[in-house]
Amino acid sequence: METVIGTCPICEREMWEGKFVDRHHFLPKCKGGRETEWVHKICHRKLHATFTNTELAKEYTNPDVVRSHPEIFKFIKWVSKKDPDFYDRNTTHNKKGRL
Repeated sequence: METVIGTCPICEREMWEGKFVDRHHFLPKCKGGRETEWVHKICHRKLHATFTNTELAKEYTNPDVVRSHPEIFKFIKWVSKKDPDFYDRNTTHNKKGRL
């Protein structure tokens, strides 16, 4: 049986221990951030495909603000229909080919 480790602060779906989760610095480490939170790997990739570290540090240092961004909102609407352990590295595009 898998252990639920909480709810993803981005998509608000359950996260399971060892199942496609990462630690994310809402204040990027390169900008002095130390604290991390668990997020789904697919959500983590989308954050870094959408925002630069400077944008994350200046404007998107908490999940509420991140979720309010139109592109992330659209992503959440899409990913919320997927199972909590869904991960496809081909679905999170770079800044030129966004989801």
